[in-house]
Amino acid sequence: MPSAPRSNSSGLALSLPLFYGKSPSEAIERAGESSRTTHGAPTAVDACRYYAALLVGALGGVHKDTLLSPRYCPVKGYWAEHPLHLEIAAVAQGSFKEKDPPQIRGAGYVVQSLEAALWAFDRASSFREAILLAVNLGNDADATGAISCQLAGAFYGSASLPMNWGNRLAERERLASSAQALFEGSKH
Repeated sequence: MPSAPRSNSSGLALSLPLFYGKSPSEAIERAGESSRTTHGAPTAVDACRYYAALLVGALGGVHKDTLLSPRYCPVKGYWAEHPLHLEIAAVAQGSFKEKDPPQIRGAGYVVQSLEAALWAFDRASSFREAILLAVNLGNDADATGAISCQLAGAFYGSASLPMNWGNRLAERERLASSAQALFEGSKH
């Protein structure tokens, strides 16, 4: 029996929504396509699609309550035309709002990792708090933290990154340069 799809922080990457931010439907579709290279299960593909929708909204300045409202999407009617897998649809409906640890856990399965990351983001009032809530759930803390970090960073902005955290990033200048190039590319 094949193992359950695991979360993939690179599969839920910020780069596609950032680059395709002016075309939300393309960002959503390409995020799903990017998942297929390593995680082709429908839950993983749709987790990436839904997450890309959230990232596009966060990068566009959408209010947190709106982002986390049931079935949020920056493209009106998109989920009706391109339905989400049932497990991801439950997360998009707000399952993360109805649970607390130990029911919420970043266990490595893409649905649980996404749910845990959104739980942390929902309950936090800052980038730092979102990441600490996510990683302190334990288990697959690095994946849960990476997923939550992307949304929190997109929502709160790069200035919200604690300075002592940013200074410790490996290849910080290269990351900043790549982010700037993605931003510049999104303008064309």
